Amino acid sequence: MNNPETNSGGEIRNPLEDTTLEALPETLRSAAARAGWASLVPVQARAIPYMLAARNMMIQARTGSGKTGAFLLPMLARLDPSKSFCQALILVPTRELARQVWLEAERLIGDAGLRTVAVYGGVGYGSQIDALKNGAQIVVGTPGRILDHLLKRTLSLDHLKMLIFDEADRMLSMGFYPDMQEVKRYLPNREINTCMFSATFPISVLRTAKEFIHAGEFLSLSSDHVHVTDTEHVFYIVEGMDKDRSLVRLIEIENPSSAIIFCNTKMRVNYVCVVLQRFGYDADQLTADLSQADRERVLERVRKGTLRFLVATDVAARGLDIPSLSHVIQYEPPEEMEAYIHRAGRTGRAGASGVAISLVNKGERFALEKIAKEYSIPMQERPIPSDEDVANIVAERLTALLEARLRSRDRLATERSHRFESLARSLAETEDESALITMLLDDYYQQSLHASILQPSDTPGGSVPPARPTRRAHESNSQGTGSSGNRRRR
Repeated sequence: MNNPETNSGGEIRNPLEDTTLEALPETLRSAAARAGWASLVPVQARAIPYMLAARNMMIQARTGSGKTGAFLLPMLARLDPSKSFCQALILVPTRELARQVWLEAERLIGDAGLRTVAVYGGVGYGSQIDALKNGAQIVVGTPGRILDHLLKRTLSLDHLKMLIFDEADRMLSMGFYPDMQEVKRYLPNREINTCMFSATFPISVLRTAKEFIHAGEFLSLSSDHVHVTDTEHVFYIVEGMDKDRSLVRLIEIENPSSAIIFCNTKMRVNYVCVVLQRFGYDADQLTADLSQADRERVLERVRKGTLRFLVATDVAARGLDIPSLSHVIQYEPPEEMEAYIHRAGRTGRAGASGVAISLVNKGERFALEKIAKEYSIPMQERPIPSDEDVANIVAERLTALLEARLRSRDRLATERSHRFESLARSLAETEDESALITMLLDDYYQQSLHASILQPSDTPGGSVPPARPTRRAHESNSQGTGSSGNRRRR
């Protein structure tokens, strides 16, 4: 996290050859053998030479491609086990991923003299503090809990050599950004080898990444060429009557910074837009029969980048240029095959990556597969997120938001809040009363992550109608500047 005057997202300036397991130093081969590796997977073969050379990299690789090993294995050659302090910090968005990376680190390098610790919220501080005091050289953690330890001075980054962002698209998205900025203040004011790994690098993430990585070079494992541009094509099989709720669940999981949602008819556009608005999302629609005044209003928000979700038909969206679009969501496959290319091509522009998502029922799947075959598009099928998946991910985001807000309170505000401690305990005791807490948490989450940039009076007809009181209504991750020289001591 250095000088923001960076070449983030730039081409590889001095390309390195891929490596093999046999070509690695003995210590790394031994570690790989302990982990049961027979050979290096592509992301490891391509990324490890850059990691060993201490190059600042932004590496795009699919989830489950072996990227964790790509940044852990080089630490055996880069870190000094005789020095008992944090030398590598791996930032991850969730406690589950923190444990997963930590377990992989234990399996891969735990017997080589380097100590590791997983640091995340929801558990006690005791064992984490003990591991940090014992000089863990590799710290894996979520931004909020890492920041807590920095504030408590149980963690120091004075001797940091390597900084890794895992799932960088989520780390640099809404929700985590304030904590990331705070962690940045505790970094030493010198060059730190920084690397980001992510399945996608939307323009919004590339823009924010410039604050955290100096002169980053971009390496894509999604094609045979080292390019920044790439679009991920994903589809989900859903029941026809569950498409609206499936869309809401996907929005919560994906958390797009901006998206256009395509429908085939004006009636479907209107329906989807109303559903999103009733779930509290900043959404508007664009159809051919929209009045000129309403069309200009929507287009103005599109041009200014202040509209998060645009629902439109192909005809209405023709000619629109939204350079920072991170996601294209097709609520239904297009009626003409070539329309898919036009739709999907609206993301992954201007040297960034994006995601093209299709929602199809069993009958529509044939049409999508025909499109994929016609244009040689690699389509990935994924299971629709469950209510439990959504609950887990929004709980992680909301906890990060609330912890950040708690840390920002001064002593008087903290003292003032003590008057509500007994009430908070009593409300959590029964199911009926806990509904009040649930409502407050939902309201805060919506206001923090999904509130419209417009005021209610700016929206046609006043405020958006409230959501219907169903169980699934609760289904429904920012920008700034800074310098690593502003290091805060507390």
